[in-house]
Amino acid sequence: MAQLISYPIKGCAGVPLAETPLTPAGLAHDRAFMVVGEGGVFRSQRRDPRLAVIRPEVGAGGERLTLRAPDTDPLGIDVETASARLDVTLFGAPFQGVDQGEDAATWLSDVLGSPSRLVRVPPEHDRVTDGWITGTSGYADSSPVHILSRSSLDALNERIAAGGGRPVPMARFRPNIVVDGWGEPHEEDRVRRAAVGGAELGFAKLAIRCAVTLVDQDTGARSGPEPLRTLAAYRRASGGGVAFGAKFSVVRPGKVSVGEEVTVTAWDASPA
Repeated sequence: MAQLISYPIKGCAGVPLAETPLTPAGLAHDRAFMVVGEGGVFRSQRRDPRLAVIRPEVGAGGERLTLRAPDTDPLGIDVETASARLDVTLFGAPFQGVDQGEDAATWLSDVLGSPSRLVRVPPEHDRVTDGWITGTSGYADSSPVHILSRSSLDALNERIAAGGGRPVPMARFRPNIVVDGWGEPHEEDRVRRAAVGGAELGFAKLAIRCAVTLVDQDTGARSGPEPLRTLAAYRRASGGGVAFGAKFSVVRPGKVSVGEEVTVTAWDASPA
C-alpha cells in the first residue's frame, strides 16, 4: 500500500496519512463533514470546484477542526456533535447533519462565494450503502473506501499521452488507498476480498467517474477534457458512465498503515 488519504470534508482536499484506524465507515474522519448550500443540498466539486483548495485538519480525537485556504486566514473550531441538526440531502437522499456554527458558515461562504454551512455526521447516523458487499459510510458518495492502483493510472496516462494530452495525477481520482505492485492495470476490478493490516475489505462496485476528475486539485480550476475523454474510449461501464478504480465496504475494522501489503483473499475470474 503506497498511500492512505482521508477526505475529512466531502469535496475538499485530502489528508495523507501514515497510519489510521479503518472504521466501518472508512478511514478515520473520512467524509465526516460536508458543506451544504441553501436548502441543505450538498456542495460538490462538480459545481463548486473551489472546494478543492480548502484544506481541513482534524485534531487528535476528532474534537477540533482547522480550515485553511489560499489568501484566507485559517479558522479553528471545536467540533459540535450535540447541537442542532439540519436536514441535508446527498444525491437527493435525505440525511441529517450537526451544524458546525456561524464562524464556519461565514468562513466557507467567503471562500466559496455563496452561502454555505458545514455539517458533521451525527452520532446516530445509520446509513447502509449498496453494492456487491454492502456497508456503511459517512457522507461519501456511496461505499466508504476507494482503491486505485498505480498500474491503472500508468496505463491511462500512456493512452492520454499517445493522444497528445498531458498525464493526470493520482489526486484527480481522490482515492483512499493507492496500491503499488499490482502488475496488470485494473486488478482492483477483480478483487472481491482483501486484507490489509488488521482490517478486511469487501468489493462493493466499480467507481464510476464524473466531472470531479476534470478539476485540478491544487488550484480548484477545471482543466478538462482529460481524463474523461480517454477513459470513455476504453472504460465504458455496462450500466453507463466510465469506470476507473473500485469501491469497497469494510468487512472487518482495524488499523492500517502505509507500506503494509494488500493481500487479496478472493478474486473474481473476470472484471466486474
